[in-house]
Amino acid sequence: MWNLTIKGLMAHKRRLIGTCSAVILGVAFLAGTLVLGDSMRADFDRLFTSANAGTDAVVRGAATLGSEEDARRQPIDASLLDQVATVDGVAAVAPSISGMGQIVGADGQALGGNGPPTLAGNWIDVPELSPWRLAEGRAPAAAGEVVIDKGSADAGKLTVGSTTTVRVPDPVPVTVVGIATFGEDDSLSGATFAGFTLAEAERWFTAQPGQLSNVLVAGADGVSQETLVDRIEPLLPAGVEAITGAEQTAEDNQSIQDAFLGFFETFLLVFAGIALLVGTFSIYNTFSIIVAQRTKESALLRAIGASRRQVITSIALEALMIGVLASAVGAAAGIGLAVGLGALLDALGVGTSGGALAVEPASLIISLAVGVIVTLLASVAPAIKASRVPPVAAMREMALDHTGASRVRAAIGVLATAGGVATVLAFALKGGDGALLPAGLGAVATIVGLVVLGPVVAGPASRFIGAPLPRFRGITGNLSRENAMRNPRRTAGTAAALMVGVGVVSLFTVFAASITRSVGDVVDQSFAGDLVMTSTDFSGSGIPLAVAPALGELPQVGGAVGVGYTALLLDGVEGDASVADLAGLAQVMDLEESQGSLAQVGQDQLAISTRRAEQESLELGDVVPVGFTDGSTTDLTVGAIYDRWQLMGDVIIPPAAYLPHAVQASDEVVLVKAAPGVSIADAKAAIAPVADRFGAPKPLDRDEYIDTVAAGVDQMLTIVYALLALAILIALMGIANTLSLSIHERTRELGLLRAVGQTRGQLRAMVRWESVIIALFGTVGGIGLGVFLGWALLKASASSEGLTAFALPTTQLVVVLGLGALAGVLAGLRPARRAARLDVLDAIATA
Repeated sequence: MWNLTIKGLMAHKRRLIGTCSAVILGVAFLAGTLVLGDSMRADFDRLFTSANAGTDAVVRGAATLGSEEDARRQPIDASLLDQVATVDGVAAVAPSISGMGQIVGADGQALGGNGPPTLAGNWIDVPELSPWRLAEGRAPAAAGEVVIDKGSADAGKLTVGSTTTVRVPDPVPVTVVGIATFGEDDSLSGATFAGFTLAEAERWFTAQPGQLSNVLVAGADGVSQETLVDRIEPLLPAGVEAITGAEQTAEDNQSIQDAFLGFFETFLLVFAGIALLVGTFSIYNTFSIIVAQRTKESALLRAIGASRRQVITSIALEALMIGVLASAVGAAAGIGLAVGLGALLDALGVGTSGGALAVEPASLIISLAVGVIVTLLASVAPAIKASRVPPVAAMREMALDHTGASRVRAAIGVLATAGGVATVLAFALKGGDGALLPAGLGAVATIVGLVVLGPVVAGPASRFIGAPLPRFRGITGNLSRENAMRNPRRTAGTAAALMVGVGVVSLFTVFAASITRSVGDVVDQSFAGDLVMTSTDFSGSGIPLAVAPALGELPQVGGAVGVGYTALLLDGVEGDASVADLAGLAQVMDLEESQGSLAQVGQDQLAISTRRAEQESLELGDVVPVGFTDGSTTDLTVGAIYDRWQLMGDVIIPPAAYLPHAVQASDEVVLVKAAPGVSIADAKAAIAPVADRFGAPKPLDRDEYIDTVAAGVDQMLTIVYALLALAILIALMGIANTLSLSIHERTRELGLLRAVGQTRGQLRAMVRWESVIIALFGTVGGIGLGVFLGWALLKASASSEGLTAFALPTTQLVVVLGLGALAGVLAGLRPARRAARLDVLDAIATA
């Protein structure tokens, strides 16, 4: 059986390549994702280890507030610096203040902000406690002097002696007095850095004088990090802690994992999983056809004494060898893909610092194992089917797979689909925070049900889709339709792969369109102003607080209010809050107050949404303790309760309550109302010089603001489409492979058609239109599935995310349908050309 399997593979090299292709692509994507993740993780570990190499202990605030991406740690008193320096075993200490500051290049354009942070703080002049090394110039010694990283200097064409601006968010004029490297790298993994004097860093990056972010400690020779921490801790007040340098490095790595790498890997692995799922359908269909073609061979083996186990073992062995070969090639290709993805991230400004590629054996083993297991699982059912071929079948001239859909399959498919749809509907319509997961499980059941039900509906669906063909393609069109209908299980299996890929594409398309529609509806309902200034990057520097008051002084402006965001504790529960002057907010926003009035909310009060009030059992006039990032707590009174929370969130506090506790306060949005009788165009023209003076974003009208949001959604959608293209490609290769194998199966039939007068062109057209019918069957099913699941996803997340408007992007879905038909034509080109080249006499003689 071993020799028979090997000879069978070698005798059908083209079939071997076609079967391997789906596995290679899926495994390459999986291996590329894992290798890229390993490389980025290793690079960050190297960077953080280098950054903390001389730091044996870190003294810091114990409490944090906010998410992983923008968590704020409670500051510590600067007096701790001298106290820690007196501890036995401490060789050196250094104060550390950190914040956000965006460097402006020589051309006036801000640097960074596309992903990696724009860091700023004090220049640490203790070499063993600073990862930065001066490459040129000197350390800052006076206000207005900075050291910047070499990556920013190169990108911004800045040199020692250049004058520029650092936005903190206020524009601070500075002179570059030094250029530094992060160890041996030009920057910290793509982040920018501006180092000020300690006094100026304290001014810009602390809430009050005399505060530090951390105290960095270097131990004397022979004193372990753990011993040093044990000696420091007794001196520390409540709310302050000491950790080892090794613990700081581990936390830095975990923070990157939680805030970026974990999401990034999961995001890519989802698409790798989709690609492998689509590949599974293609592999299964290929093995099903191979088994059908080898019916006579299997029967002969049974007739000469082979057992069912041996037949199953032979096919499983073939699948194992294909899986190992294809997975090995895919894993090797994945390493190259990881290099390409890394280069793409670097080009987009969100990559790592370019460390060496890290190929962990575990990642390659996982990729190989997944590829082999997927191939083996896809071959199980065809192998069992082949073992059931009776020996008498060896006497038949040909054994085609005419199996269709049994009643048991139909019943199982209907039950699974109905159960999945019912589950999705129940939780989608119910909504709430816990609705998304069970709705997702219902979606999986729905997909499984549709796949099981596929052969039941493949025949009628192919008849319907191909109905126009006989009218304008005559007998050729009719034969194409009959060929698609003759084996519903094969048609359904081939189309299922495309259905999954198109279904995911349609889901994201519907969801993206609904997000844009929801944003537009919320803006129309809640925003009573005329113009919006909003941060357009991820720099974290925000908009200076002085912008809104400056705009309010313009005669063309009737009102301007800045809106910032912060994390806080509301009655002990952590959450986000907006920071805005509520009286000014009432002029430009209609939040539909149900109790109280925004315009009447005082400086010691706050406003809260109806849903948050219900969650916390709060009423108008209740006093609520509010905790801030500096560790202090203030009692505020509920002064208003509002219904429309989508734009402003669940809690709004006045600046007077927030600013005394704020570190580097800024606005994220400025809402503007034009003065009576002033056109929006005139108001924009008046605002532009003020925006330029502060380095603030340009004002947008309502439509431009909505378009900006839509552009961000479209950009994300483009990335999704690019990643899903692999799954669609695998599905199309599956269609081409299925048709190629079926042509071999129908060699005699095709020869007879040619013998009775069918031309090569008619034969090519017949095969191509069969491909189009299969592709449209999968595409139409995928669009229907995607629209339904997109609607369900929107409904399930409506209450928590504020997505209330369902949008059916008809144009995009029609384009998807058209592309599905075109893809069918392309997938059928090679099989059609191969069919047309068959020798008529040899084909007729085939048995």
